[in-house]
Amino acid sequence: MSSYNEYVKEVLMWNQQLKKLLESEQVQKDERIWKNLDKFSALMDNVQRKPLDTDELIKIQHEAEELHEKMERYFSERQNLGTIYMNEPIVPAGKHVLPKLPYGYDALEPYIQTEIMKLHHTKHHQSYVDGLNKAELMLAKARKDGNYELVKHWSRELAFHGSGHYLHTIFWNNMSPKGGGSPSGALLEAIKKYFGSYEAFKKHFTEAANAVEGVGWAILVWSPRARHLEILQSERHMLLTQWDTVPLLVLDVWEHAYYLQYKNKKADYIQNWWNIVNWKDVEQRFLKASELKWRPY
Repeated sequence: MSSYNEYVKEVLMWNQQLKKLLESEQVQKDERIWKNLDKFSALMDNVQRKPLDTDELIKIQHEAEELHEKMERYFSERQNLGTIYMNEPIVPAGKHVLPKLPYGYDALEPYIQTEIMKLHHTKHHQSYVDGLNKAELMLAKARKDGNYELVKHWSRELAFHGSGHYLHTIFWNNMSPKGGGSPSGALLEAIKKYFGSYEAFKKHFTEAANAVEGVGWAILVWSPRARHLEILQSERHMLLTQWDTVPLLVLDVWEHAYYLQYKNKKADYIQNWWNIVNWKDVEQRFLKASELKWRPY
């Protein structure tokens, strides 16, 4: 009886730890994993009311093992999304960090040289992280002091460096040494439905990237309101953009992303970039983003 009580106590403690884990990861209450845990919690409540026989105890053990497997599978699937929709705890003001690349600096050779990747990641992207952190801290200070004399300046810094940080984080994951080819599944169908064909989409995206004036991006987005894909240009990270959209595929056409290797042949850089597009990442973004739908106007 003593060992039985100890087992029940351990399972109840484990059950509470699972709940705390889901809460710390900010997993939404309507997700299936919560429902599985609630079902198990109800089962354990019954256990506390009466002793179990051997068969019932074995059933509880199987339920616990099954729940454990579901938890592991759930968080494994979330982790496989990389930086996409990870429900990590909130990033406090001024605490953004430079994400690690999902591959080595030399992994995208010969399409993008090692030196470019290293400078782009450790210098340029780091500068956006630093600028975003500074802007957040200065705006937090303004809120604390009630002094908004420089709010316009720091809001611009927030938009510029924040957009730089977030777009670059997407950009790294949009590429892969095993990339290239063409999309498939629901994303390909959505491309065909709106652009007519993958070839028409690729031509449009390529021309949009070529036509960006000065520094900026070409971006494939999902529009929750229009409920279709769209290709946008963005200058200086945040100009010529549409709010209320979700970036799916982005291409950095700032000169620092290609000039050391391609000089003034931006078109060659853009054309070669297609060989390293990580369509699996784009497809995962699309599947998640397309779940978001607002009332159309």
